Amino acid sequence: MAKAGKAALTVVSQSFVNLGRAQQKALGSPDLPMAIVPHPFGTRSREELKLIAAKCADDIAKLLCEAAPQTAAATAAPVVPRAKLIEAPADLDELNKFFIKRRWGDGMIVAPPTLEALARMLRHTRRLPDEVVATIAPGMGAATVEYIAIQGVMAGCYPEYLPVLIAAAEAVAEKKFHLQAIQATTNPAAVWLIINGPAAKWLEVNSGAGCLGPGTWANATLGRALRLILQNIGGALPGEMDKATQGQSAKYSMCCAENEAANPWQPLHVERGFAADASTVTVVGALGTWNMNMTARNADEVLAMLADTMQYPASSDYITGGAPFVILSPQHAALFHAAGLSKADVKQRLWAQSRIRAGRSKGSEFERMATGRRAELGEITPDTMVPISEKPDDISIIVAGGPGSHSVFVPVSAHTRSSTKAIVWSKGAAQGNFVSI
Repeated sequence: MAKAGKAALTVVSQSFVNLGRAQQKALGSPDLPMAIVPHPFGTRSREELKLIAAKCADDIAKLLCEAAPQTAAATAAPVVPRAKLIEAPADLDELNKFFIKRRWGDGMIVAPPTLEALARMLRHTRRLPDEVVATIAPGMGAATVEYIAIQGVMAGCYPEYLPVLIAAAEAVAEKKFHLQAIQATTNPAAVWLIINGPAAKWLEVNSGAGCLGPGTWANATLGRALRLILQNIGGALPGEMDKATQGQSAKYSMCCAENEAANPWQPLHVERGFAADASTVTVVGALGTWNMNMTARNADEVLAMLADTMQYPASSDYITGGAPFVILSPQHAALFHAAGLSKADVKQRLWAQSRIRAGRSKGSEFERMATGRRAELGEITPDTMVPISEKPDDISIIVAGGPGSHSVFVPVSAHTRSSTKAIVWSKGAAQGNFVSI
């Protein structure tokens, strides 16, 4: 955002012009001039890049000289409007065509967000409907309680899910989560919700067999509602602000609970400083899931296979020093515990054994890794052993799933760090009667 009396502009690559204009508008400066860089430039030679940079510098200088000074009015905080009542078809098929045309849905059938449905949802919070819970990037939309509730209704959430969605909106807006990068990246980043504590049982969030798959209402609708929050409030429409090259199916919905009953160690929320009887939601910028089927009965052998699976040069984690997740099956968690390993021990072993030789990244990709990790590791040569994260504790481990020898590796989007927020209920809340405060 430009300061009063200062000229400003946007620099954007050719394929991201629409994103640049949309974000200028969202930030209150829709008429800023724009310097456009040819796309793609990641595959260009150094000589070509020098020519592109020189032309871009000339364009920037020219545009800044011509640009009108920005006024203080451009930086004024926007007024947050209340949701409007609109006339829509009563027939469900026609209603969904109506929503698809306006790009308010996600491609699947939506539930009508009627006044009655919204009122039922809002009864589960004491917060005012127009209270702003968070600002959702990249469109910088104000996530009011009312707007969050509307997305929940559309996704099919039960009214008592609203406190979870409020906490999730707060979590994605935390600075360390870097939602701007997740929402607008060409990576197939999906926001994965992990529910911990009593709320997982109260709301019947699946933590066992098939917990990342279909079949459970809470898992499906909570993850989907967050996606609608990111799209409809944050403005991340596919192909516009959401620039994922292919995307992934988890962008429809990705939500599970941790299987705390089968976890021999502290669950995720306790590890992060919350009380055992607290309910929390954790958001993760997941790039996908890698199944790891390991029937070995020796803990060292399973650890070696886990670490080996985590190694792949194209991973954002190795380029920037990431914060990946490992979902251990109860079987593998029990195997490690029986071998006398703590969760910290498992993290340390995975961190040490998943290092890759920097030379596995070729050409400009090696240079990208060397640049991205230089501040942390110093000068990197092809023989440098590069860890997946800066330190072992950057690897997060949860226990989830049912019987079987399968665990899951979840790489994360570059620069993002998972965020955990408390789901706050009113005093005396009982099953089926929750109120957030």
